[in-house]
Amino acid sequence: MKPLVSILIPAYNAEAHLADTLRSAISQTWDRKEIIVVDDESTDETLSVARAFESQGVRVLKQHHQGAATARNNAFNECSGEYIQWLDADDLLAPDKIARQLKAVADTDQPRVLLSGEWARFLHRPDSAKFTPGELWCDLAADEWLMRKMENNTFMQTATWLVSRELTEAAGPWNHRLLSDDDGEYFCRVLMASRGVRFVAGSRVFYRYSRSGNLGFIGTSDSKREAMWLSMKLHIGYLRSLADTARGRAACITYLQNCLGLFYPERTDLISMAEKLAIELGGRLEKPKLPRKYRWADAMLGPRTAWKMQRDFSGFKWWVLGGWDWFLSALSSSKPEWAPLATSRNCVGMKRSNEVLVRSAH
Repeated sequence: MKPLVSILIPAYNAEAHLADTLRSAISQTWDRKEIIVVDDESTDETLSVARAFESQGVRVLKQHHQGAATARNNAFNECSGEYIQWLDADDLLAPDKIARQLKAVADTDQPRVLLSGEWARFLHRPDSAKFTPGELWCDLAADEWLMRKMENNTFMQTATWLVSRELTEAAGPWNHRLLSDDDGEYFCRVLMASRGVRFVAGSRVFYRYSRSGNLGFIGTSDSKREAMWLSMKLHIGYLRSLADTARGRAACITYLQNCLGLFYPERTDLISMAEKLAIELGGRLEKPKLPRKYRWADAMLGPRTAWKMQRDFSGFKWWVLGGWDWFLSALSSSKPEWAPLATSRNCVGMKRSNEVLVRSAH
């Protein structure tokens, strides 16, 4: 019998996009599936939107507001699938995403192989997503995957993965202490428990990215910065457990350097700990550099003001880009049907400045 796949969706104040996400889950060509939504005590109409799909087989659960990690753990505890598809409440799966991945392992008996696929960002228009291959878009051993992630400041989006129940149980639960990068840390553990990553070309995820409200966006939140630092330390420990080599230590230093701007200049305590860890690894960190156009402000007004100006402008730029993309979306008289998204290859990728969304072993 074909394996059952559990599509698990944590949802908090996701009324605007949850219906599209659920349609993409229901439309999966893999027919043996169950879909579970866990509402994290939303204050909008998320719960009502989810319940509108119960007649189509969607199971809806509620929890007190405890965060996405706890919602995912509760969803897993209630599911029965032999494979797990994690899916955020605003992202989209191409119709054949799961079917392609399971076809890739149909002729093997390797439940600990971790399946990945393609992903691309969009704001309001899924057909604008551009699928651009990266350093992780290939079959890789666990240590090589994690080294490339940290060397190149890259990641795989949460929904790209398809994980067997055996591998999910071996990795352990999501870490509810991590208010940011919880998926990055979680998939590090999945990766370490695996027998390597099999990349499945054509298996696609559409990642809806918005700067505000995005779980991965850290900004100046102290709690998210502290959670990010915890995740960074865990990442480094995981890699060193797999490959405590000169290259592995160098990858850890590069990772620290790339993330340092998240803490600068306010969190001198976290910066100091990062610098000490870099020295232990055999290297040193440099002061994060502002883009050239803000360096006059650094010299004349000080680093706090200069970095605030850079962040404020970055937020304004995202507001403008998001508004324009929404306008283009509104110009369309009707939303495109879901199926064509699987083969769409149009248009623009978005570039983020001053944010490091280190997600992970995704």
